[in-house]
Formats: sequence, C-alpha cells, structure tokens
Amino acid sequence: MDIIGYIASIFIGISLGLIGGGGSILTVPVLVYLFGLDALLATAYSLFIVGSTSVVGSFSYFKKGLVNIKTAIIFGIPSIVAVFLTRTYVVPAIPEEVFSIAAFTVTKNILLMLLFAVLMIFASYSMIKKCKGEDCLPTDTPTAGTLLIVIQGIFVGFVTGLIGAGGGFLIIPALVNLLRLEFKKAIGTSLVIIALNSLFGFAISVTHYTIDWIFLFKILALAITGVLIGSYLSKKIDGKKLKPAFGWFVLLMGIYIIIKETLLN
Repeated sequence: MDIIGYIASIFIGISLGLIGGGGSILTVPVLVYLFGLDALLATAYSLFIVGSTSVVGSFSYFKKGLVNIKTAIIFGIPSIVAVFLTRTYVVPAIPEEVFSIAAFTVTKNILLMLLFAVLMIFASYSMIKKCKGEDCLPTDTPTAGTLLIVIQGIFVGFVTGLIGAGGGFLIIPALVNLLRLEFKKAIGTSLVIIALNSLFGFAISVTHYTIDWIFLFKILALAITGVLIGSYLSKKIDGKKLKPAFGWFVLLMGIYIIIKETLLN
C-alpha cells in the first residue's frame, strides 16, 4: 500500500496546482487509508503537506497576477485566528469515544473523518450546480459584504483546525460565488489562504506529536512535484471546465469516506 500511497501523493500536488484545492481531500485519506496513520496525526501531517505545496503552487499564480491580495487578507486573518482557537482548545476537548449506537462506537478519529466527508459533500454542491444568466459572469465585484466574508473565513479556519483540511473545497466556492472572482484567480487566492492557514495550524500542532520528518518530507517532495505538474496543466485547461469536475470529485470522495467509516469499519 505504501507504493500506492506515494503515487497518490503526487496527485495531492496535482490537484492543488490544477484546481487550487482538493489536496487536503486527498491527503488525509491517503495518510489514513494507505499509510495507516492515526486520523488525528494525519490531520497534522496534512496541514504541513498541503500548506507547503500551496506555497509552491501560489508562485506561478502570483506571476500571472491571479492572486487577489485584499481578499486573501480579509479572508485569511479571521481564518488564522479560528485555526489557533480550534487546534488549541476544540480538538483537545473532543473525547476519544464520542458516543455509541448499538454495537457501533463513534471514536474521535471516526468523528473527524465523518465531519470531513459531510463538509466535502456540502461543498461539492456549489461547484456542480449550473449557473444561470448573470450569475455565470465573474465580475470581481463582491456580491457579499465584508462581514459575510469574515464569517466564511472563520468557518474555513475552524474546518482547517479541526480536520486538517486546507479548506480549498470551501474557499473556492466562497470566492467564486460570494466575491465573483474568475475561477483561476480564485484558485491563486485560495492557494495563498490555504498556505497561511495550514502552516499556522501545523506550527501549533507540531509540539503535540512525534513527527516522522523523513516520511513527511518524502510525501512533501512528491506533492511538490505534483503541484508543478498541476500548475503547468492549468495553463492548458479552461477554468470553467474545472469547476464541475472538481465538484464531482469532492462529492465522490465524501461518499466513499462515509461508507468506509460506517459500513466498512
């Protein structure tokens, strides 16, 4: 399974470079299901891997002018605060055994994976649904006020801190649907936000775990290779075509995780 895991690590980077998200959606399942890591440790590793690859992936978008700095700041600051509070107070407060239903016990690890999957399914809807009329036109003119954007940033930070997801699958729909950013500009901005949130979250977590740095840097090297491939492919693929494909991918992964953690556990 390790070989499959290493191959999948390349696709973590490809998804980040190509669509600005999805890396964390791949990272946590790869670490848990292919490498056999504890889900909580996998969330910490995911923060480092996704954050570092997002830094690399954002460079090409900066060069093309496809990063909205103002949006990254408005969205990013409340996200970072939420990451800190979640990793420091919320995650440690979750009991190892949350509750039991008949013979099925929901542990802390299972709960985190199920929350992860449910959020993926909800996020996929906004990416798959077809827009109509003027809604299809990205204008870079926000349709939401600053307060709503800040609230969205707090929510993304909470998700990042709780389940180790960079939040690209939540950030991109917010940037496209609330802020009316063109899809590829949303990708570039998303990568910056993901990098800030994820690396900050890992910095908070690093003292709580014994980190296998050699393993972590192997995965990171493969993911960075993937993000360079993804960034190259993004030049040749229409952003409008990426949006629904990304949504279907997120939906299928969410359904798989729910089945794996409940029926197949």
